[in-house]
Amino acid sequence: MQSLLNDRQVIERILNHIDQQTTDLGDEVWREPTHSYVDRKRFDAEVSLIRRSTVPFCLAAMVAEKGEYVSRTTAGTPILVVRGMDGEIRAFINACRHRGMPVADGKGCARAFVCPYHAWSYSLDGRLINIAGKHGFPGVDPSEHGLLQISAAEHGGLIYINQERAIDQATLDEIPAFFSSEQEYLGRDTMLDETNWKLIAETTMEGYHIKGLHKNSFYPYGLDNTNLVETFGPNSRVIFPFKRINSLRDIDAPQRRLDGMVTTVYNLFPNTVVSILSKHSTLTIFEPVSPTQTEISIYRLSNQLADGSTISKEDALADVEFVRSAGLDEDREAAVKIQHTINSGLDSHLTFGLFEKAIVHFHKNLQQQLKYNDGQAAPARQSPSR
Repeated sequence: MQSLLNDRQVIERILNHIDQQTTDLGDEVWREPTHSYVDRKRFDAEVSLIRRSTVPFCLAAMVAEKGEYVSRTTAGTPILVVRGMDGEIRAFINACRHRGMPVADGKGCARAFVCPYHAWSYSLDGRLINIAGKHGFPGVDPSEHGLLQISAAEHGGLIYINQERAIDQATLDEIPAFFSSEQEYLGRDTMLDETNWKLIAETTMEGYHIKGLHKNSFYPYGLDNTNLVETFGPNSRVIFPFKRINSLRDIDAPQRRLDGMVTTVYNLFPNTVVSILSKHSTLTIFEPVSPTQTEISIYRLSNQLADGSTISKEDALADVEFVRSAGLDEDREAAVKIQHTINSGLDSHLTFGLFEKAIVHFHKNLQQQLKYNDGQAAPARQSPSR
């Protein structure tokens, strides 16, 4: 796989865009049918795609210690991730093998998982270690009733899962290592919005809207429709520069640093975004709930700078509050309003132009993968491009 641009190359390219009043462009216009944002059959196919894809589940910092666990529902399936006493990461279907009750809730630390319904108990490696009133279950073999395990792996500060297939290490190797163990976990926000998951995801893939939608929040600090866009496999990286990047012009190229000069957004296909902001970073997961409902989960970390130092928790949290109260809410509101117009059935499609290269790349890969699922065509391997 061809590597992404390094920081020095990114800076040079952005400064050239500013000088030439240009931006990275795609090579085609894409028309996405509006029924793909409301159709139940299409929605079910997309959920199935997420289940068979290798996707981030949570930050590794949330399960750094032995016994720490995170549970949540993804693609309609309750999942539990835990770091075992042997230090290994494992993922399970979060359901007791007796009557299906979840054995864990939220985030915590445990030595074992005890079902709150009938007290069946499981070790951190998923083995059934106790059946309450065992004499009432003659012939039930504990070795055959452990928690159902799915594939999980740790890479670059994230925990990845795949509900239906073994995780291919080569797939993970194509994804950058985003975070280090020095970064501090700052918490999680969860929101339920009345919009299709793709509509809110699309807001993260282009800077064409910065001046219009974020006129009083991001735009005073950023540049309008001046972006660097790269694709790698089905994924993309979009870099949003701040106006202060112009200050690097007076610094020799080898000494220039990108820290604090841009927001970098990685869209990890199909439904996850990693954003590196000025003083904190986020893992955002767009969970499809229904064709017109999305649960947004945002996990946050303090930033680590290129020199190895880490942004203070206080500064990182101040950055969190600005992003939460400004741009994020504006993006969410826009996605909900667009869903309302789509629901009206007045237009047949949405149009994405050359400024929206990453969105076009996303929809092309989504269409390709869904066709493959229907047995219509095998997916071609994507080549990195810029």
